[in-house]
Amino acid sequence: MESPARRPRLAVIVANGITGDSRVQKTAVAAARDGWDVTLIGRSDTKRVQRSKMGPIDVIRVPVGADFLRGVNARKSRPLRAAATQFQLQDQAALNRYTAAYRAWVRQKSAESSWAGSPRRTSIKAALRARRSVHRLRVRAFKWEQRRRPKDPAPVGDWRRDWPQVVDLDLAFGPVIEEIEPDVIHANDVTTIATAALSVARLRARGRKCAWLYDAHEYIKGVEWPNARQAYALPALEAEFIGRADAVVTVSTQMAELLRDDQELAELPLVVGNSPVREVIGAGRSSSSVREACGLGPEVPLMVYSGWIGRERGVDAVIDGLPELPGFHLALVVGRTTPLLEELIAQAESLGVRDRVHLVPYVPQHEVADYLSSADLGLTPFKRVPNCEVSLPTKVSEYLQAGLPLVTSDVKVIKAYVEEHGLGEVWTWDDPKTFAAAAARAMDNRDKLAAAITEEVRTDLSWESQSGRLLQLYRELSKKTPPGPRPEVSWTVQETPDALRTVEAVGADGQPAWRRLGDTRVRLGLGPANYAGQGAAYAQAITRVDPDVSVEVVMNKRPDSFDYPADVYVDTTRMRELSVQLQQVERIVGRYTHLLVDAFMPVFGHLNGKSVAGDLDALRQARIKVALLAHGSDIRHPARHMARHEFSLFRDAPEGIVEKLQAKAELNRRIAKEAGLPLYVTTPDLLEDLPTATWAPLVVDVESWATDRPVMERERPLVLHAPSKRWTKGTDRIMPLLTELHDEGLIEFRLAEGIPWAEMRQLVQSCDLVLDQFTTGSYGTFAVEAMAAGKPVVAYISDGVTAATQGALPIVNATPDTLREVIRSLVDDREGTARIGRRSVEFARTYHDGSWTVQVLSGFLK
Repeated sequence: MESPARRPRLAVIVANGITGDSRVQKTAVAAARDGWDVTLIGRSDTKRVQRSKMGPIDVIRVPVGADFLRGVNARKSRPLRAAATQFQLQDQAALNRYTAAYRAWVRQKSAESSWAGSPRRTSIKAALRARRSVHRLRVRAFKWEQRRRPKDPAPVGDWRRDWPQVVDLDLAFGPVIEEIEPDVIHANDVTTIATAALSVARLRARGRKCAWLYDAHEYIKGVEWPNARQAYALPALEAEFIGRADAVVTVSTQMAELLRDDQELAELPLVVGNSPVREVIGAGRSSSSVREACGLGPEVPLMVYSGWIGRERGVDAVIDGLPELPGFHLALVVGRTTPLLEELIAQAESLGVRDRVHLVPYVPQHEVADYLSSADLGLTPFKRVPNCEVSLPTKVSEYLQAGLPLVTSDVKVIKAYVEEHGLGEVWTWDDPKTFAAAAARAMDNRDKLAAAITEEVRTDLSWESQSGRLLQLYRELSKKTPPGPRPEVSWTVQETPDALRTVEAVGADGQPAWRRLGDTRVRLGLGPANYAGQGAAYAQAITRVDPDVSVEVVMNKRPDSFDYPADVYVDTTRMRELSVQLQQVERIVGRYTHLLVDAFMPVFGHLNGKSVAGDLDALRQARIKVALLAHGSDIRHPARHMARHEFSLFRDAPEGIVEKLQAKAELNRRIAKEAGLPLYVTTPDLLEDLPTATWAPLVVDVESWATDRPVMERERPLVLHAPSKRWTKGTDRIMPLLTELHDEGLIEFRLAEGIPWAEMRQLVQSCDLVLDQFTTGSYGTFAVEAMAAGKPVVAYISDGVTAATQGALPIVNATPDTLREVIRSLVDDREGTARIGRRSVEFARTYHDGSWTVQVLSGFLK
C-alpha cells in the first residue's frame, strides 16, 4: 500500500447532529489516532454551517433545507373535489395567508364604515357581511377536505417522492463532501447511503479516486417505521445503493447474514460491534455519576436505561413493572424531551411511581461507562421486532464495561449472549410482571452476575478491539497507509468550537511576521479589534525592537469579513456561546503577562458583557497588566465633534448611527475614567476626547509603500480619493468640485472604492496627489501609507492635531470650502508640491515606522 506524503482523507457522514452518536464520534477518533485526516459531517440545527474541532478532527454541521420536499408536496395529486373545496389553498400555510389578507381587509373596511356617510356606510357593511360568509365557507370547506385526507397515505413507489428528505440531505451534504475530496467516505445509516454513492460517482467522474462504505446500524426491513411511505422508501433506498458500496459494515453477525441474504451481497459485511473505549474507563475523567444525578444514596436499588427511547425500546414495560418493585428506582439517560418521553412520564404518574423515575442527562461518549457504573442494573427492554432481534446494541457493551449485570427482554441476540456468559436475567418482553421478577432476581444475585463480567468479556466488547477491523478496511479500500499514527490524540478529545481559528502569520519572506507568544519576559496579548491590521503592525514593531517581548494578536471578525494578519481569529457571531467564552479565558489566563485591549472590546466574548469593563476584575485577579487603546469611533463623541468641526462626519451619518456611536463613546469614556489603566490613542485628534491618554502613532510598513516614481510631472496630475465609507471621508461634499476640475482638464481624478488592498498600493504609488478625509480633523492609516509612498496628502487637519505633531505634519490642510484653491495652488507650484511629498516620507519614517510607538509603549511593557 502507498504511504502518502499527506495523510489520507476520511469523511465520516451521518444525518443527525453528531452529538450523542457515540459510534460516529469513536469512528472519527479511532481514524485520527491511526493517522487519517478526518472530517466529521453531520446536520446543523441552525440555518448556517457550524464548524468546530475534536482535536485534529474537523467537524462540520450543515444546514439541510426542504426545497425538494416542498416541491414534492406541491406536486402531489389531489382529488378533483379538492380543487373546489381548497381552491388556491394548497396547504395550511396558504390558508393562513388567505385569512391574514381577509382580516386586514376587514380592519380597513370597518374603519372606512365609520368615516363614510350613510349610503356608503350601508354598502360597506353589506360587503363585510358577504365577505365574512365567504371566508367562513372557505375555511370550513378546507378543514372538511383535510379531515378526509388519509392520515397515512400509501407510498407512490419512488423513494425520492415517498421520502424526499433524503434528497434534501444530499443537496446539502454532497457539495461539502466533494469539496473535501476524501479518499474514503464512511456513510452511517441508510439516510446517508445515497449521498455517499452520488458523491463518489461525481468525484470519480472528475478523475478523483474515492471509495465508500455503508455502515448499517439498523436492520432497515425490521424497523417499525411510523408511516407507510417511510416504511417503503428507506428499504428501497438501501436496496438501490447497497450494491454500489465498496464495502458494507454492520453491528452484529446476525445482521451481517441478513444483509447478505436480503441484498444478495457477494461478501458477508464486516462486523464492527458497538462498544465503549476500554482505555478510558476508570480513569477518573467522569465528573458525575448517574446515582448522584438522581440524588440517591448507595443503598437504593437503581436500574438504568441509557440511550434513544423509541416505542420498540420497551421502556413502557419497565414503568408498568415498577409498582411490583417497591424501593427500586429507574434512571433514564436521555438527550432531549420527546412526545414519547412525556407519555412515559404521564404513565409513571398514573401508576404512582413518578417519584422513582429520574431523567438524567447524556455525558460525553468516553464518560458513559464511568457515569453508569454507580447504578446496580442495566436494562435492555426491547420489543421483539426484527431490528431489535439481530444486534448487540452499544448500551449492552456500556453496561458491561460499567460492571452492571443486565436485565433484558428475550430478544434473540442479547438473550443468547446474556445466557451464554451468565451476565444477567431474561424476561418475556410483553409481560411486565416477568420483568419485575427478573429485576428482583438480578438484584438479589447482583454480586454473582457482576463477577461473570470477565476480562475476556470486557476486552472483546471494547472499541479498541472492534475498530481495528474498520481501520484495516479503510486501508484496503483506499490502498493508502497513513504516514504514522497519532497516539497523542486522546480517546477523550472534546469538541471545541471553531469560533477560534489559529493561524501562523508570516511575512512576504515566509518568516513569522512577529515573535509569537513564547518563553519571554513579557507575553503580550494584542486585540481583539485589530482595526486596519494595527494590532499586527504593533506586534511587528514591538518584537522587532524588544527581544524580551513575544506577542499574540487576536482579531474578532465575522466569517465573511476581511482577514488582517493575526494569530487567532474569533467568530463574532458566536460570542454568546459559553464554550467560545471559556476557550478564550483558557487562552488568556495563565499565558499573558500583558494585554493591550483595543476599542474597549471584551476579551472573553460576552461572558461578562459586551465591553471590556466586565472582564477587568478577572484580568486583575489573573495578574495580567492591562492597557486600553482607542482607535476612533469607539471614543470619538459625535455631539462634541459636531460642536468643534463645521464639516464633522457625523452631520452626514446614516440614520441612527450618531445615537449609537454617542452611547458607545460615553460608555467607553466612563470605562477609561473608572478603570485607572494606561490609555493610548492611535490618532492625535482623539486626545480631545481622552485628554489623559498618550498618542501611540499608527504603524505602517514604510518600506513596502516606498516608490521612486516622481510626482507632479504629468500634464494633468493624477488625484486619488479612496473612501472606505463616503460619509466618513466627506466624499459627497467634494465630488462635484473634483468632477468639475477633472472635466476642466486641470486634474485627472480617480475615485477608488471597493479596491483590493494590493491594487490600492499600486494606485497610491502611481498617483500624484492623495485626498484623504475632510470630516474628522485628523489622518488615518491610508494617509500614512500615502505619505510613506512620497505622495502629498490633502485633508482637513484640526489645530489640535497640528499641535500634537509639533507642526511637523506635512499634510496640506483644506476644507470642502477651500479645496478648490488648495488644489489649484498645488498644481501651479509643482516643485513645491513635490517637496511636500519628500517631507511626507520623512514624517512617515519618523512617526509611523513603529519606533516612536514602541518608545511610547515601553513604560507599559516594563
